[in-house]
Amino acid sequence: MNNHIAVDIGASSGRLVLGTLLDGTIRLEEIHRFSNGFTERDGSCFWDIEGLLEQIIIGLQKAKAQGIKQCTLGIDTWAVDYVLIDAEGNRVNEVYAYRDQRTDHVMEEVAKHISPAAVYQKTGIQQLTFNTLYQLYAHSHEDLAKADQILLVPDYLYYRLTGTKINESTNASTTQLLNLDTREYDQDLLSVLQLRREQFAELTEPGTELGSIKESLIQQYDLPECRMICAATHDTASAVLGVPIQSGRSSAYISSGTWSLLGVELTRPLNNTKSMEANYTNEWGAYGTYRFLKNIMGLWLIQEVRRLDGERYSFAELAELAAEAEPFRSLIPCNDSRFLNPDHMIEEIRTACAESGQPIPETPGQLARCIFDSLAFSYRTYLEELEELTESSIEVLQIVGGGANNQLLCQLTANVIGREVSAGPTESTALGNLVVQMISTGSITDINEARAIIGRSFEIQTYTPQPISNLQALLRRWDALHQVTTGETL
Repeated sequence: MNNHIAVDIGASSGRLVLGTLLDGTIRLEEIHRFSNGFTERDGSCFWDIEGLLEQIIIGLQKAKAQGIKQCTLGIDTWAVDYVLIDAEGNRVNEVYAYRDQRTDHVMEEVAKHISPAAVYQKTGIQQLTFNTLYQLYAHSHEDLAKADQILLVPDYLYYRLTGTKINESTNASTTQLLNLDTREYDQDLLSVLQLRREQFAELTEPGTELGSIKESLIQQYDLPECRMICAATHDTASAVLGVPIQSGRSSAYISSGTWSLLGVELTRPLNNTKSMEANYTNEWGAYGTYRFLKNIMGLWLIQEVRRLDGERYSFAELAELAAEAEPFRSLIPCNDSRFLNPDHMIEEIRTACAESGQPIPETPGQLARCIFDSLAFSYRTYLEELEELTESSIEVLQIVGGGANNQLLCQLTANVIGREVSAGPTESTALGNLVVQMISTGSITDINEARAIIGRSFEIQTYTPQPISNLQALLRRWDALHQVTTGETL
């Protein structure tokens, strides 16, 4: 079988991508694209989970209309958010979005039961207010008592399509409930939440076959016969699998989308005191790896600016306006928690600049330039921190995902970090999803071969650093700003 479909859903959009392996290269075709986003009701933020399922079915109908009668299919989405289902298999309530403010002060409450240091030693997962650990602590105990199973978002979508309940390991690790030593749910943390291990399905590894899509769905909606394969369901895990090999050169990656995830792939977790204090995470990867990385507020900033500006400009046009604006006029500490889900992103950025005595960005171009400049400086700070923690030297920064299309941001990053930036492929997440399917079916031998194939299948843009005349003064300014409000309480 040479038809493989990746269902790749992010926080702002989703798509179904067809992947085929021809003459030693992977070819992609987007079958269906749709918007995603949370809605706010009565002071809370929710995902339209049934709407996402509907979009998957629409995409599969389009695939069937194109003549695809049989395929494999894998699903990846964002992390940490979950669905409660009762003993009859029905959803207990709406699905909270991680930007909901119900967890704002939950960390302090959980710390009364178990220290953050103990949690990190057990799990290796960075402290973020929206981790599933804190979401479940904030959740109604009455609802949790009704939950026969707690599934993360992609697990639920697999369940609705197949009837099989899983907890896929790369995504389950982001819950901050898995123990690095036992590679199981940690009983102490479950006790804090008053939950039972039985409320979580068995941990499932990427590449596991989950059976076929329900015959009832095939008949009702005229869908292809889909052989369901468990992808690395956390989109960052899939994105990292889609990073091409840098032969003979040490590299770090940024998976650049709504979030910027900067890190390296390790074969052993790094959950010592230094990594805990720096708030780095050890998310489980596919094929026995760990994603040692930092969560950085990413293109969410420009997405919100564009939305609030009435979407007058495309992202490409905003980048063009930013290129024409004065560089390094205003900077913001991107990881400050004030930017997680403010009432009005544009006003929040302007207020932050005013508070730090900087010029206020007024125009769309100035706002975009502020964001891109600030992201580049954030990448420098955390890349240097990553080198110190891993005791390694990074030669190349590989940017994959949507941010790889932003030539201004990629060149700015190369200039500020003083190293080569390798940008692409854009569809790294879908590619990571697809190569797991191809490895599972035997079309590709292993992940090393897959990454080599990805490297020759897609154009990779190289950005060489160009000198910044006042870089040292800018770094002093950035360091002062970053140290005052680092946002590490996220």
